[in-house]
Amino acid sequence: MRKDLDDVIQGWPYDPEPGEVLAREVRARDGRNVLQIRIELGVLQLEVAGRPDGSRPHGASTYLDYLRYHAANQATDGDKGSDWLMSQHHCVEADREFVQFYHRRMAWLSLRRYELAIRDSDHTLALMDFVRKHGSDEDYIASHEQFRGLVQFHRAQAQAALSLEHRRPEEAIDALRDGVERLLSHQRAWWEERDATDSPNPSLIEQLRLNEQEIRRNFAVEKTLREQLDEAVAREDYEQAARIRDQIREQARTHR
Repeated sequence: MRKDLDDVIQGWPYDPEPGEVLAREVRARDGRNVLQIRIELGVLQLEVAGRPDGSRPHGASTYLDYLRYHAANQATDGDKGSDWLMSQHHCVEADREFVQFYHRRMAWLSLRRYELAIRDSDHTLALMDFVRKHGSDEDYIASHEQFRGLVQFHRAQAQAALSLEHRRPEEAIDALRDGVERLLSHQRAWWEERDATDSPNPSLIEQLRLNEQEIRRNFAVEKTLREQLDEAVAREDYEQAARIRDQIREQARTHR
């Protein structure tokens, strides 16, 4: 049996546009679907669910699941494991999972598989939350927190794109506005914790706002129901706020 990748590489040239991720979903010989990413020196192959490398760390679906289980087992009476810190080995393995999920998230975005991009974004954010709580030192925590804004950005873009696929421009606008709020919150926390004035997210925030403006123009959306609700509450018009809430609930029912 041949072990080289010549046929795959020659049949799939590496010629991406700037910033483009070359990805595809193919069927393996055993019938399962796998995700492939073309890189300059070959091809990465990832599983489409669970860990991208297909492993089950200590029998768990992901390393995050294992870490949660391990931290819970370290709990002491009245402590719930909140003081438990990751070892160097835990940090190395967590980093490995961060990288794997980054590659798969970027591939899903490239393939416009937005639901799956959201799923993998949520996993990465949950792993970041765990590291923030149990990381071994501030430098290690900061090495991941600096990328939180990027993951939030990808998630907001994916949620907005998914809403547009379902012809729901108001939901897309709300998703982008939520993304901006999360990025701004992360920016404020970054400044406060590091006594810094530089932001990790300025261009990402601007891009989400530009995307929002484009959707408003293209679909002639002046105010979403959520924006109207916020304005009604701000001016203490609670009757109008109640009517808008009913509209939002009815809209949610019809979109199920």
